[in-house]
Amino acid sequence: MELQEFEGAATIEKIAALCRRRAFVFPSSDIYGGLGSSFDFGHYGVLLNDNVKNEWRRSLIQEREDVVALDSAIILNPQVWVASGHVDTFSDPLVDCRTCKLRFRADKLEDAHCGRRPSKKPGEFSECDLTPPRAFNLMFETHVGALADDASRAYLRPETAQGIFVNFKNVISSMRVKPPFGIAQIGKSFRNEITPGNFLFRMREFEQMEMEFFVPPGDAAEWHTYWIEQRLDWHLRLGLRPSHVRVRAHAGEELSHYSTATSDIEYLYPIGWQELEGIANRGDYDLQQHIAASGTKLEWVGQDERYVPYVIEPAVSVVRSVLAFLCDAYDEEVVADRPRTVLRLHPRLAPVKAAVLPLIGKDTAMVEKARALYEELRRSMSAEYDDAAAIGKRYRRQDEIGTPWALTIDEQTLADGTVTLRDRDTLEQERVPLEGTTRLLADRLTAS
Repeated sequence: MELQEFEGAATIEKIAALCRRRAFVFPSSDIYGGLGSSFDFGHYGVLLNDNVKNEWRRSLIQEREDVVALDSAIILNPQVWVASGHVDTFSDPLVDCRTCKLRFRADKLEDAHCGRRPSKKPGEFSECDLTPPRAFNLMFETHVGALADDASRAYLRPETAQGIFVNFKNVISSMRVKPPFGIAQIGKSFRNEITPGNFLFRMREFEQMEMEFFVPPGDAAEWHTYWIEQRLDWHLRLGLRPSHVRVRAHAGEELSHYSTATSDIEYLYPIGWQELEGIANRGDYDLQQHIAASGTKLEWVGQDERYVPYVIEPAVSVVRSVLAFLCDAYDEEVVADRPRTVLRLHPRLAPVKAAVLPLIGKDTAMVEKARALYEELRRSMSAEYDDAAAIGKRYRRQDEIGTPWALTIDEQTLADGTVTLRDRDTLEQERVPLEGTTRLLADRLTAS
């Protein structure tokens, strides 16, 4: 039977507290009271984000011959967004409450709470006075040039996909590609969400990992199924529990105007089942829109064929992925009568792969050995050196940031050249030769 509630110790509040305490995520502009649903990533958050992005690039670009990379501009010619339909249709229905002065998405009232009576939904309390729904465009406006007028109006991109579509001709003329092939990019997107929230889940500024895979029209359904399977496998290989992941196909009324078929990979967050990644069959809608608006032929021309490709699009938010990995990895347990909080992150995602700890931080010989090992390790992987506080506290700190391995330099190291290797998940400790430790961990990381 499908789970209906998150299984585990994580809550959004616990994840947010850990992230702030351990330098993963800070509220943005905190000294000025912050800015709603805006966050800055600290040291470990940057490393975790980068590891997620690197795994995405490795899976889609490095390990494949049929996908190339792109990094398009954040501010595009505004006609791009006219042609794509975003200027006219990229909106959510907005209602205001004249009583509590709060704003809500009209199609998500069941997820909202009345400003006067939080136990009720907007509109259920006798004093609620909701306005009729009106369209609220989600794009952030800006201006390019010295004057802020209609002629200078531009937009921060709400998605990275259109930068790929308008570069279709550039890519096929400069790279040795032909359908089926993909163009992948990672970049910032901006959406003026009416009701952002739940920590990192819904933000106004976020990074997307999107790939547009161009295929012959007759093969689109087959490739759509293929990419659903590939992307589901990626999430599971990096540690998400199968019981907390599902694929849900969109019903007809849910489909975007450009989509002939869309399936979401959903994750069971502590806030319930929510979209983690969408895989859409966009047909030839986007290329045809830009052909009509720009007059440029965006088509594939082969020896005996000419057609406008269909597009399969897997699209996922970096921070939404990070939040899922954090929730799934978060655990609390009692070890030797002491509570332990641990992030059981996949080793390739862990911000730090190995910590080097001299047992006695003031022992010159131990410190010398530990520093030498640390300097060697960090040339090939993310490593940390820590000699402050008792060894138990140092272990606990590394557990909370998800470090899979800790290497302790002690008296026996000085005597026989071995170190204690501690495993984050099992807490097992083994003696391994100091010489060759870097290769040992590199092999374990590769095999993970």
